[in-house]
Amino acid sequence: MLGIEDIKARVREAGGPELLERLERLDAERVRPPVEAPALPPPGRGTRPDFDVVLAGGGLSLLFAPVLAGLGLKVGVFERGRAAVAHREWNISGPELAPLTASGLFRPEEVESLIVARYERGLCRWHGGGEYPVRGVLDHAVDAGRLLSELRRRAEQRGVAFHDGHALVAVGEGPEAVRLRFERAEGDRTEVTARVLLDARGISSPHATADLLCPTVGGVLAGLKEGTAPDEVNPRVGDILVTTEGVEEGRQHIWEGFPGRPGETTVYLFYYAQARRIREHALLRLYGRFFERLGRYKRGEPRLLRPTFGYIPGWSRLVPPPRAPGHRVVLVGDAAARHSPLTYCGFGAMMRSFLPGARALASALSRGDLPPESIVHDTPLHAVTGALALFMAVPPGAPARRDEVNQLLDTAFAALHEMGNDAYAALLKDQMPGTDFVRFLQHIARKRPRVYRDALTLASFGPRALLRWMGGLSRTLLPLPASP
Repeated sequence: MLGIEDIKARVREAGGPELLERLERLDAERVRPPVEAPALPPPGRGTRPDFDVVLAGGGLSLLFAPVLAGLGLKVGVFERGRAAVAHREWNISGPELAPLTASGLFRPEEVESLIVARYERGLCRWHGGGEYPVRGVLDHAVDAGRLLSELRRRAEQRGVAFHDGHALVAVGEGPEAVRLRFERAEGDRTEVTARVLLDARGISSPHATADLLCPTVGGVLAGLKEGTAPDEVNPRVGDILVTTEGVEEGRQHIWEGFPGRPGETTVYLFYYAQARRIREHALLRLYGRFFERLGRYKRGEPRLLRPTFGYIPGWSRLVPPPRAPGHRVVLVGDAAARHSPLTYCGFGAMMRSFLPGARALASALSRGDLPPESIVHDTPLHAVTGALALFMAVPPGAPARRDEVNQLLDTAFAALHEMGNDAYAALLKDQMPGTDFVRFLQHIARKRPRVYRDALTLASFGPRALLRWMGGLSRTLLPLPASP
């Protein structure tokens, strides 16, 4: 078994000392979850704010900044490290990239230049079960680093002010504005005021109270064996969800693999967990498993070129949502956790959120109204799939039942595949109509009658959770709103 120092050395060699420091900081925050920032004296009425909108966090939520600036707002971006640095890779379907052009941020040929690979199909494969291909899902690999650097450049051209190396440490909300205190590594502090704070700090935000968690590690690899066997990399196929064993250490580990540039593949290892038990989950430890078990997933002589990792929060919809306590702090991105609780497809959710969300926020501020409580995309289907994610987060612990999760998933994906590609792709992209979802559940029940017994586990989450789930199921039967 690899020791911690060996794991650190591999990450440091591939990503550099700054990336390792970020990884260690995330694990430190796991032990000491973020606490509510101390309150500052709130700005009084008539205060002339420094910014209309401050974005705290410079990851994918940076998409909001140039759009808001283009709508006439004064925007500032404050990031603890450097804004517009990618710590993940992203895959998506082609049509879901349309908001990049609809927003006016990119021309079609510029979006095309961000795509580094396309696949004929993706597949899901469960240990001991079948293989289920699907078309039109996560079949475009996007150059995450270049997308973010271009977003920063275009935001700066629109007048967005960037403040790297500034960590948000205190907040004071008044009737018309919010006061924000930032601290730099050198210890000096800066205070600014804004009409609205967009909290894009992910799991580092004290408001990131979602009940699910997805520890994820991996990176861009070279040296994997190419071919068409399950344990080889086929450049024309993306692995959406794959398992190579049953429940181990109380977790069902899942692999993803997406070919990128020639000779490169982005590989992830993750599992679902309950956020309240975050102290039990460490990214460094998961990296140890990644390095040790990678050969079970793909053969070759792997070299880690660029590490990618994070704690991705998810919300089951069986408990109240993450929400800031005031009215002028709005959660976006992972802090809001409104993306799919089953696939944690944050990139796809952001593509659906940033343009209508920015327009709604700008419209409210132009009228002098409070900002909307939420400006990120959600769909009634999440209220049902959230319970499925919670099942995954609490797998059976008995050794004799270690294969039950794979067996249930194999049944479910066999049913999806039999329903046809349109239905299969729609569920993975959070676009399945409620009537099709009910048909999907019925199909599973015919294949696996004991699923009703498994579903009774939902009752153990409490009567409120059960009522929320039933309410969510009824809402899925309503027509889905048109995608923005």
